[in-house]
Amino acid sequence: MTIKINNTSRRGFLATGAAAMAAPAILGASRAYAATPTIRIGHVSPRTGPLAGFAEADEYVLNAINQQFSGGLENNGKAWNVEIISKDSQSNPNRAAAVAADLILGDEVDIIVAASTPDTVNPVSDQAEVNEVPCITTDCPWQPYFFGRNGVPGEGFQSTYHFFWGLEDVIGAFLDMWGGSGVAKTVGGLFPNDADGNAWGDAENGLPKPLAAAGYDLIDPGRYQPLSDDFSNQIAAFKAAGCEIVTGNMIPPDFATFWAQSAQQGFAPKIVTIGKALLFPSVIESLGDRGVGLSSEVWWSPNHPFSSSLTGASAKELAEGYSAASGRPWTQPIGFKHALFEVVADVVKRADDLEDPAAIVSAIASTNLDTITGNVNWASGPINNVTKTPLVAGQWQKDGSGLDLKIVANSAAPNIPLTGELKLL
Repeated sequence: MTIKINNTSRRGFLATGAAAMAAPAILGASRAYAATPTIRIGHVSPRTGPLAGFAEADEYVLNAINQQFSGGLENNGKAWNVEIISKDSQSNPNRAAAVAADLILGDEVDIIVAASTPDTVNPVSDQAEVNEVPCITTDCPWQPYFFGRNGVPGEGFQSTYHFFWGLEDVIGAFLDMWGGSGVAKTVGGLFPNDADGNAWGDAENGLPKPLAAAGYDLIDPGRYQPLSDDFSNQIAAFKAAGCEIVTGNMIPPDFATFWAQSAQQGFAPKIVTIGKALLFPSVIESLGDRGVGLSSEVWWSPNHPFSSSLTGASAKELAEGYSAASGRPWTQPIGFKHALFEVVADVVKRADDLEDPAAIVSAIASTNLDTITGNVNWASGPINNVTKTPLVAGQWQKDGSGLDLKIVANSAAPNIPLTGELKLL
């Protein structure tokens, strides 16, 4: 779903539109003449639904950012108030598009940010692109973001920018982790029929080619429908092929179903490395003892050697602050949710004219900022509108009375320290 208002301008449409739009139009006018103007930031995230684990720390991060921005930001010697308007995508792409359109056309946001898988990132970015609103996104491998939006290499997009790692990085991290394990190089692949799964399983740009080049046989039974209740065919195929490794990209409910049925059907791989589903402590806890030893990519952790450009807090301090406030373990998205607003603050301070979307886009494109997730610099990206952050691999291991995600492979980012060694299931 794409809703476009001709930007001749978007504000002009709102000012002359139906009565239902009158309030936002008046609000926008009052802002233009206020002694201290306000820049509005729209934020979209899956607070509910099967992807809610990605947004578990949203409230903590947004509260801290609102406090940080309470004194406003300075641009060209002038103070600007900052208002953040957050909406829930409900883990649904259509809902993500609808709330993005509402933020753009109803709330008149000046910048929109989004995070957490292509299901949220892509529809929000598409709404921003068609309405020429500056947009910054993260928490989605760059291939599903770029090619999932029909991006053309060498052309890219006008208003939308993304920072995260790519499939080449996650494949490298997985191979690094598996390489010294000594297990058979036969890998079962679990890829859902969604933007992430289709990208990860893609014959040209996904896992098949690099796994084959590294000497691994990938057993791919084909795409399954998200929220499937039966993985018997996949399990039978993996057992028949003698798979000792299972990998893929799944939402947590799907992995829980697969893992329970694997136990019931006597399938016991020695390594299980799944993207997305195994990122969160809450998911691992829900699996009980069968969560111990599962592995995944690690985008961010308390051991990452980075600090916030906004607060000066280290990754460890940010993670510990969340745990102290929530009583919950740290989660990987905390760093990237925080970094989104680090980039926003940097862009607001540097833009030549905050009333001009093109000037804001220009400031985004020229970003070179050390954040709590690493350097964000779109001049160094692998493709238009994309820049990458470092990636390592980790395994959930017992640590005292609980579990901890130990970093067990870091060849691509040796500055991020190892905290454990891989243990077979």
